[in-house]
Amino acid sequence: MPSLKEIKNRVDSVNSTLKITSAMKMVAAAKLHKAQTAIGNMLPYEDMLHRMLANLIAYKRNMNKREDDDKFIPVTEDNVDLDDELELLCTQRPVHKVAIVAYSSNSSLCGGFNSTAIKHVTTVIDEYLAAGVRREDITVYSIGRKMADAMRKKCFASPADYTHLSDKPSYDEASQLAAELVHGFMTERFDKVELLYNHFKSTASQPPVRNIYLPLEIVPMKEARENAAAADVRGWNFDYIVEPDVNTLLDELLPKVMMLKMYTVQLDTNAAEHAARTVAMQTATDNGNEILQELTLEYNKNRQQKITSELLDIVGGSMQ
Repeated sequence: MPSLKEIKNRVDSVNSTLKITSAMKMVAAAKLHKAQTAIGNMLPYEDMLHRMLANLIAYKRNMNKREDDDKFIPVTEDNVDLDDELELLCTQRPVHKVAIVAYSSNSSLCGGFNSTAIKHVTTVIDEYLAAGVRREDITVYSIGRKMADAMRKKCFASPADYTHLSDKPSYDEASQLAAELVHGFMTERFDKVELLYNHFKSTASQPPVRNIYLPLEIVPMKEARENAAAADVRGWNFDYIVEPDVNTLLDELLPKVMMLKMYTVQLDTNAAEHAARTVAMQTATDNGNEILQELTLEYNKNRQQKITSELLDIVGGSMQ
């Protein structure tokens, strides 16, 4: 049975830990509110730009087929007739060289956030290796110190240091990374580029997501692939007034959409990290309070038992 002093020391230790976890929870909750606002404002904008790009591409593909037919022809991957850069970015090639942009956090104390992300990336890498892609042809761009350390141990060192982007998402640096990946794909340095990150679904849920960055998927919605009629109703109708022309707008819109996608993923995983840390610190605080109650109860029982024992000794001595 532990002594009263030992229990008292444990109570003091738990109280100190609770102060830390409570403070970290409040800090994480404040950061989560800011990150949640940022991603909440960005997602509709990014989705609309991507949808606009898809509609412009659809219009470009069908402009020679519409003529007198007022009905817009649904887009499929077979009726591609694009030019230059856009056609190249949409081209499906046999996958021999892969680039993976993997996201994690720079610090721990965020539950299973980092372990889930690392396990997800490892699984994807194993899939490519099993499919015949050579280990040296897999390039992993690690965003976050935890991911960089884990991939370095697996001999997939990042081409550059991007760990700071985990804490401070930057549009300028995201644009540079996007430009590097696009250039690598166009020069056939990569046959495929994927983004692997934890998506901020809610405060309690941050599921891992596997997103194909290149080749470019020009269909804006998942439903469009499954239901062409629904796609026509939900946004394929070309209702934009374009100046000066579609080709010029595509030249401006395409790089913007690619860069914005990279930045949006950074905001998304940043919000997911803060959400995971908030939940983890809340759980740690709740567990600490339970332990504190148990220790306090044990302390009071031992103290009462000690007092009772001393009283019995006094009574026994006086009766002799």
